[in-house]
Amino acid sequence: MRYRDFGIHVCDENRTTPGYTLFSPLHARSTLLIGLRGEVLHQWDHPVPNMYGHLLDNGNLLWSGRLPEGPQQIGGRGGLLREYDWNGKIVWEHRHVGQHHDVRRLPNGNTIFLGWEVVPSEIERRVPGGLPNTPHADGCMYGDYIFEIGRDGKLVWEWHACHDMAVENYPISPSQRRDEFAHANAISPLCNGDILISFRRLNTIGLIDRQTRKMKWEHRDDSWGMQHDCTPLANGNITLFANGCNIATNPFSRVIEFDPQTRQTVWEYRGRPRYTFFSPHISGAQRLASGNTLICEGQWGRIFEVTPECDIVWEYVSPFTGPDLNGDPSNEIFRAYRYAAASPQIQNRV
Repeated sequence: MRYRDFGIHVCDENRTTPGYTLFSPLHARSTLLIGLRGEVLHQWDHPVPNMYGHLLDNGNLLWSGRLPEGPQQIGGRGGLLREYDWNGKIVWEHRHVGQHHDVRRLPNGNTIFLGWEVVPSEIERRVPGGLPNTPHADGCMYGDYIFEIGRDGKLVWEWHACHDMAVENYPISPSQRRDEFAHANAISPLCNGDILISFRRLNTIGLIDRQTRKMKWEHRDDSWGMQHDCTPLANGNITLFANGCNIATNPFSRVIEFDPQTRQTVWEYRGRPRYTFFSPHISGAQRLASGNTLICEGQWGRIFEVTPECDIVWEYVSPFTGPDLNGDPSNEIFRAYRYAAASPQIQNRV
């Protein structure tokens, strides 16, 4: 952990992956693109605090920001979705109170995103697990849905956790409140239209069949400690950030590469000693073309790159802060991405 120890700490130019790193400080109002020395090379400014953003193949920024409306006291609230061109011009916008965490652009030009809705009371009673008598302050339980919308904002496809999942089979982690089922925090659309999804409160990742809306594959592992950012790889495996926040003593995080066929971990990164790498919420990882992995240790605003042998070859701590929910300065980051200079997202723009 290097909280407040800002800037570049490691830059092994012989082993780091060349390119530019994009991140949106969670409580600030700018998305930043930095070089390997930490220099800001480009930025987009926003009217509300960031959730997160990523670059599309045309070089535009797809971004979500936190509106004041929507369920309170639940992490990951967004609500304002925008696409900016490289010069900061807004080329598309959609407002949706209750949108949270993830947003992705599909090959057909449509956009999918996560949202919250109130779980009907008769379904809420069927949801097992969690801490008894701990509803949301609104007196209800919120559940996740996925909406797909066209450029005109019209709904073209939807999925609802409380209706499309057999809730009896998905107990909430016993350490968690019963204010949510099931706190999805990542959606990754596949080429065939199916959607890989991460449920934090269930310690579960799964694959939603687009046609049937049912879970065609799933895996639960309570040792992950309420994971984030499940991402499919070209080799068929999945990377995820195992937060480790329900480990009883000396909690620690891991980045895992997981084989969905064997259900085994085939690679992982952990701190040395392990307790030196820990973010109990947010965070993510990106497998780079070099075979290295870019890791966002979100709570501490730390982004670093490791080799397959787990050597740290690049490390940066964000100095960009904003007020968190308690009003304290925070440099948290939800996710970060590295883009090569020759990638469609960058090309000759920097």
